[in-house]
Parts: sequence; structure tokens; C-alpha cells
Amino acid sequence: MPDETKSPSTPLPEGEPKPTAGQPATPGAVKATPSGSVQSEIKAPSEKPSPTQVPKAAAPAAAKPATPAAGHPAPPKPAGPVPTPWESPMISKLKRTYGSGIEALAHLGQNYMTVDRSLLPEILQVLRDEEQFDYCVDLTAVHYPKREKQFDVVWVLYSFPRNERIRVKTLIADGDTLPSSVPLWTTTNWLEREVYDMFGIKFEGHPDLKRILLPDGWKGFPLRKDYGILQQDNEWVQINLGIESGQ
Repeated sequence: MPDETKSPSTPLPEGEPKPTAGQPATPGAVKATPSGSVQSEIKAPSEKPSPTQVPKAAAPAAAKPATPAAGHPAPPKPAGPVPTPWESPMISKLKRTYGSGIEALAHLGQNYMTVDRSLLPEILQVLRDEEQFDYCVDLTAVHYPKREKQFDVVWVLYSFPRNERIRVKTLIADGDTLPSSVPLWTTTNWLEREVYDMFGIKFEGHPDLKRILLPDGWKGFPLRKDYGILQQDNEWVQINLGIESGQ
């Protein structure tokens, strides 16, 4: 057979070893070994930076809340709920009889009437006998020391036949008295004693008006807003307990 045509090969430089069969020549620098043989030095590919070495993009700055511009005041707070007129056949009947001596309002679903002090005994009697409010749930007071009439006295009444709850309120000055409701509702015996004990309000005709929570000799009325939170009857504590007050 005729010889195969071979392409001319590029001559190797003098001293460079020839590649063995099956192994291509690797370009690179020639390096002599201690035995005198010559080997080619293979260069490693360039290393890529690890992910930890890649600089991260800076995080965007947190948005600051907008502040009102100088000279522009903050918007006013929304107004709270206000009382609305309370209308019912019972209120219409009472107003026809007592006129402006009654103001009937509803606040947050609670019906109440403010009654002139002079009309209070008669109206409470009517509410029990004619309107069937046969149970006095509570009797309490609230102190407003800056007002001329400093105290609100409140009766919370309930009607079992009507399944209805109302409040009756009257305003009195410091030192004024009120007629006792014990003849109408027996439960007010202890409730009136508590109001007397905490606020100093007296009820005329009460069968045994005296303190119910504090000792008889206690001075002052703790639920008045002008009664200091740390105030104590030092004299009573020392006489009755033989110690100094811890306040």
C-alpha cells in the first residue's frame, strides 16, 4: 500500500522532550529536573474569587417617617362619642309632668336622666311604683372638686318585668344632703353607707348611717379627689395599732 500523506510537523526546539503517543504536547515553560530530564511546567488556570469574597451591594437605607413641615401643626385628634337625646314613652310622660327638671340622654347605649335635686324623691318613687323599676343595682358618686356642685350621685335601677336598666343622676354641692332611698329599695341601706364612708355624703332618714369599710374614727373620705393618695389617719393608727403609719 502506498504511504499515507502526512502533514509537515512543526519542529520542536532543541532539548524539549517529544510527546508520547496519545498525549498532546502541553504548552508551557520548560523546566529541568534534578536528574537532568526536562519537563514542561503546566500553568494552573487563574483562580476565581469565592462567593464570600464578592462584595455585596449596599442595602438601601431605611425610609424615615415623614415629619410635619415646620409651621404646620399636627392634625387634631378625633372627637369622642357624645350623648344623644333619649326618647321613650316613659321619658315623654315624665317630661310632661316635671318639665325641664329632667334631662334624658343616652351615651354609648346607656340611658340616664339628670334630675333636679328637689324632684328626686318623687321621681324615684314614680320609677319604682309606676314604671316597675323594682331593684336598685347600685348607688355611687363621682367627685368633681372644681365644680360648684362637686358631686354626681347616681342610682342604677333595673326593672325585672321590663328587662330594662337605667341610671338616675343628681348634682349636689359639698355639705348638701339627700333623702334616703332605703324605704324604696332595701339594698340601698349598705350602698348609702358606702357613699357616706368614701365621699362624706349624708342621707336623711337612713336607719343607721355610719362607716361600712373604714373604722368609725377614721378622718377624711378616701374617694374624694382632694384626698391625698398617701394620706393616712396617723393619729388613729398610732392610738389603735400602737405603730407609726408606714406612709
